Amino acid sequence: MYTRKKYSLRDLLVWTRHETLIFIAIALTPVVAYDLLDQRWLHLPWLPVALIGTAVAFIISFQNNATYGRLWEARKIWGGITNTTRAWGLQLNDFISGQFTDAEVDDAELHAARRTIAMRHIGWLTALRHTMRQKRPWEDNLAYRTNREWADNIRIHEHHHTIEEDLEGYLEDAERSSVCGRTNHAAQILALQSRHLQQLRTRGWIDDFRHMEMQQTLTQLFDLQGASERIKNFPYPRQYATLNSTFLWIFVILLPFGVMHEFERIGQDLTRDFPTLGPSFVWLSVPFSVVVMWVFHTMERIGRTSENPFEGTPNDVPITTMARGMEIDLREMLGESAETIPDPIPAKHGAQT
Repeated sequence: MYTRKKYSLRDLLVWTRHETLIFIAIALTPVVAYDLLDQRWLHLPWLPVALIGTAVAFIISFQNNATYGRLWEARKIWGGITNTTRAWGLQLNDFISGQFTDAEVDDAELHAARRTIAMRHIGWLTALRHTMRQKRPWEDNLAYRTNREWADNIRIHEHHHTIEEDLEGYLEDAERSSVCGRTNHAAQILALQSRHLQQLRTRGWIDDFRHMEMQQTLTQLFDLQGASERIKNFPYPRQYATLNSTFLWIFVILLPFGVMHEFERIGQDLTRDFPTLGPSFVWLSVPFSVVVMWVFHTMERIGRTSENPFEGTPNDVPITTMARGMEIDLREMLGESAETIPDPIPAKHGAQT
């Protein structure tokens, strides 16, 4: 998630610089043919071009609203995971005790059980964020050169490390091998948590009521995982995404033909008072067309960057940073020393990952 106060115009111009060069070429070509090659027939009436522009503005607005809704829902889901993780830490500390068994229970054993479950929960967060970072066929933001440049600078952690590497230290070797051999790694880890709670219930370290409460928390985690997977696995409808882009480029190509003719008419009116400026006024349609193209295209592209909120762009939900924050909270609740707890992930180039 971008952490600067706002995008600067320079950021946006750098981000769209390749498309801007294309817009200049598109805007310049008809003017060259019209004025230098004397192809005076080469123009369009402004009204139909303006109607197309209005339609494109509506569909871009619809797209941006829909994709922002996906982004905001994803942010709320991971906010829910954060809150549930903190509640889970409280339950581990307060619910797992030896007061419901007649056998002598050492505090070190209780702490070891709490820590095992807590570290396994961090493993669940790790598995879930790796799942969210997996590429889907419709995720094409990195097809843009400027997006790839950003990704190369930021280096999304999950794109350069395997889940097997990241689960080391959070799961026992046998558990890690079992989980990595299954399809849904995160779901398997929650299943391990459930079995472990049942074992603690059998030993009398958790009573029935507290066991039910902790199982309910696991159910909430399953719900949040499923909601996150729904956003990941169901894309913004492709018919809208494809048609939006097609309509935009139709408008971009037609725009200079209509703008050029309007500027030519203005130039003819100016010729009486400004004989030098009037005949050349049509060339001012080039920067005007480029600005309009750039605004429409940038609006559409901003919408597309919000389609897939876990892909790893600057405006996505920073699940890697959030997972690290949850790990810190959970381990601090267990009373671990500051030396053993990892540091928060710093922002890179003004963005959290």
